[in-house]
Amino acid sequence: MVIRHKSFLHGWYYIYRMHTLKSEQLLGNGFSSVNEYLNSVFDYCPDEYFLKGPRGSKLKFKVDADIRCITNHEVSKLAKIGLEVNDERYKSNHSKVQVFMLENDNKTIAIEVPLWLKQEESVYSCFLGKEPLTGHIDLLRVEDDKIWIWDYKPNANQEKFAATQTYFYALMLSKRSGMPLENFRCGYFDSSYAFTFNPNDVNIMAAEKNLRLFEAREA
Repeated sequence: MVIRHKSFLHGWYYIYRMHTLKSEQLLGNGFSSVNEYLNSVFDYCPDEYFLKGPRGSKLKFKVDADIRCITNHEVSKLAKIGLEVNDERYKSNHSKVQVFMLENDNKTIAIEVPLWLKQEESVYSCFLGKEPLTGHIDLLRVEDDKIWIWDYKPNANQEKFAATQTYFYALMLSKRSGMPLENFRCGYFDSSYAFTFNPNDVNIMAAEKNLRLFEAREA
């Protein structure tokens, strides 16, 4: 079986898919712990965490990241093709893009990857109550000897908090896999633009201050 999949009811249905052949090939050189995590999710995922705690996609504050805007990026070109090729196959644009890239892009290894992060595992001293932070990575790719966390956003140039979302996904995957954060890169994209940044360069003190302000607003 080249593509493994499993459905999770995490508030609504998420279909986690992993391309086992590409994962073995692309994660075999120093990234084996990520491959181990991707495989382990099929056997164990604490579903209860996803039903009551905060979601990475709901963090409405900004992180201090040096974000680069790129036109005609490879992922944008693939997104455009996926939207056309899978137009009648899937209803949601996310599925059209994600499945196309998993099946046809030689760098995409998994989609809708479940993640969680407990308060005591975080470098941040406060964390939206006691429940674990959770999320699902839209696309996981291996590019230029880095593991890239990508989020598909239909109107990427209008996003205010997508960098925050992908940054915390990087923290979560780093913790779950034991892979140092320096091995990750983050980005969000649509069929026209891609926005990228290095999560290692995020100002932790500034991010924690913004997180505290967000927590106060949500209380």
